[in-house]
This record gives sequence, C-alpha cells and structure tokens, in this order.
Amino acid sequence: MKNQYETVFIITPVLSDAQMKETVQKFKDLLKDRGADLVHEEHWGLKKLAYPIQKKSTGFYHLLEYQAEGSILEELEVEMKRDERLMRFLTVRLDKHAVEYNEKKRRKAKESADQPKENKEAQS
Repeated sequence: MKNQYETVFIITPVLSDAQMKETVQKFKDLLKDRGADLVHEEHWGLKKLAYPIQKKSTGFYHLLEYQAEGSILEELEVEMKRDERLMRFLTVRLDKHAVEYNEKKRRKAKESADQPKENKEAQS
C-alpha cells in the first residue's frame, strides 16, 4: 500500500538556476523510477536560514509531495545524503488529515488565483 509523503529539501545557494532545477529533477526522476506518484511540487525560492548551515545563510527550498511505498524512502534518503548540493532534507509521512488539509489548501490557492481574473473580466 502506498502512503503519502512530503519531502522538503534545501539546496545550496551557490548553484545556478539551471543546476538547481537539475538537482530537483534528479530527485523527481528517482521517485518516478521507483514507482512513486508525484502529487504536488512547490518551489519556495531562496530563503534565509534560521541558522548557518555549511557557512551559508540562505538556501533554495523545494517541496515534493508524493505517494510511494515505504521501501523507497531509504533509497531516496541515501541519495540525498550523498548529494553535495543538498544542505538539509526532511521527509514526513502524511496522515489522512494532513492529506485533506494539503488538498484543501491547494484548492483554495487555485480559487484565489482564478478570482482576480474573473474580477478583471467583470470590470471590462
């Protein structure tokens, strides 16, 4: 049975935009190759860290939400530990309440993004 997981990772800020995207794609491909289904992905951008990590005060934050077998996690985390471009990562298994909350939050964000378009059309 597949569980739903959420992995947030911080990529070192010294990478170019293309290298950062390549790093994210590497982990998305790894998940897909192992049979995981990507549910949602968010790029939070360059953020200031609460405390320095590897003498760096900022990092690129990225979130992947996916459904996968638990056996994939060990392999994913080993790859993440080996990758020098990642400064930190955290994987959490989502319970049914967290899954519902995330879906509700995405629906609400989509509706609010669509609403300004409708208001502009109504004013025209």
